[in-house]
Amino acid sequence: MSYSIGQVAEKLSVTVDTLRYYDKAGLLPFVKRDTAGRRTFTDNDLHLMQTIMCLKNAGVPVNEIATFVQLRLQGDASLTTRYQLLQAHEKNLKTKILDLQQTLAYLQYKKWYYETAVAAGTETIHFIPGTNEVKPELAMAYEQHLKATDQLATLALFSEVVDLPTSD
Repeated sequence: MSYSIGQVAEKLSVTVDTLRYYDKAGLLPFVKRDTAGRRTFTDNDLHLMQTIMCLKNAGVPVNEIATFVQLRLQGDASLTTRYQLLQAHEKNLKTKILDLQQTLAYLQYKKWYYETAVAAGTETIHFIPGTNEVKPELAMAYEQHLKATDQLATLALFSEVVDLPTSD
């Protein structure tokens, strides 16, 4: 089956301009043109476009995606190189995901901080009396909240971000 650039843009939820940019950036050397010069995409091209979109969504720079596409055009001679490239980007993506999960866990802690302050009508519930310094044991109180509400995955991530004293 053959698809127009507009159909591909719709299927991939991107703009036609994005696809044209990818073409100019060297990401679409496999796409053929009809006699009028319009890009025509095949089902296989769509598969390759999904790979390109996946790499883009994973934060792979356009020039590295172009390298990957060029390697793919080389066939079996580049299998190991392509595999290694994907492996490296998978590792980077997993690191980013963990960083985001830890950031979210800390953000949830701050949300809990403000939620409890709003409920009390004052932030001073979290301060050392007579100061505006946060109580050092506040993170432990949040840890207890996470345990009590069975949010163990969040607790594990939060523990990676904040140095919590060990408690039983």
